Amino acid sequence: RRCVQETGTWGYILMSNRYDAAVTRFSPSGHLFQVDYAFEAVKKGACAVGIKTKDSVIIGVERKATPKLQESSTIKKIFQIDHHLAMACAGLTADARVLTERTVLECQQYRLTYDQPPTVNYIAKFVAKVMQRYTQVGGRRPFGIGSLIVGFDQAKEPMLYLTEPSGSYSLWKACSIGHNSKNVTELLEKKYKEGICHEEGIKLAIEGLLEVVESGNKNMEIAYMQKDEKLVKMTDEEVKKIVEAIEKEKQPPAPVPGAAKKQLCFIK
Repeated sequence: RRCVQETGTWGYILMSNRYDAAVTRFSPSGHLFQVDYAFEAVKKGACAVGIKTKDSVIIGVERKATPKLQESSTIKKIFQIDHHLAMACAGLTADARVLTERTVLECQQYRLTYDQPPTVNYIAKFVAKVMQRYTQVGGRRPFGIGSLIVGFDQAKEPMLYLTEPSGSYSLWKACSIGHNSKNVTELLEKKYKEGICHEEGIKLAIEGLLEVVESGNKNMEIAYMQKDEKLVKMTDEEVKKIVEAIEKEKQPPAPVPGAAKKQLCFIK
C-alpha cells in the first residue's frame, strides 16, 4: 500500500506484475502466471484438430499463408516421431521443433533399451513430463505449445492424447487446440459419433478446420495413420475434393422449375 501511495499507478502495476517475474512463484490466487501466458501462446497458434475413428487416427492443422519466396515445406506443424506415432502442435513453432526432437530421441532410446516400440501412452506421458519440468525450475520458461499425439497401442487400437503447457495430458476421442479451437470443439461435439469410419473422420476434420481457415484447402494440412502403416499426408488435390463436397452440401437446394407458378395458381 505504501508503494502504491508513493508511486501512484506505476507502483500498482509493479505490485500486480511481481508474481509473473519467475515461473516458480505462485500468486495469492494460486496461479502460475508464466504457465497462463504459455496457454495464451497456444490459443494464438495455428489450429490443430485430432479425431479417432474405429480404424485410424486423423490430425489436421491450419497452415498459415507463406510469402511467395518462402518454401512452404520448411514450415511443419505435423511430425512423425516413430513408425506408429505422430504429433501435431499449436503455438510457438520453435518450441515444437525442440520438443519433437527430444521425443524422437526418447523413442529411439526406448527401442534400444527394451527392443520394442514405445506405447502411445508412454510417449504422451514423457512429453507431459518434459513440459511440467519447465514449470518447476527457475531460470526457464514453460513450453508455449500444446500437442496432439496420435498412434496405435500394442492392441492395435487408435489413440489420441492431448498435452498442455502445464504438463497435464489426457486421452480424447476428438479435440482441437490453437486459434478459435472453441468453435471447432463445439462442431466436433455436435457431429462426432462413436465408431465413425475413416472417410467420415477425414471429412469431419476438414469441416472443423473450415471453421477457422479462410482459403479452403490452401491453408490446411491433413494427415492420417492406419493400422500397421506410417503417417500419410493428403495432397492438396485430395483435400480440395472433400472441401468442394462439404461446401456443396451447405448450399441451399435449387428451386424446382414451375413450383412457384403452381403455388401462385393455388393462391388464386
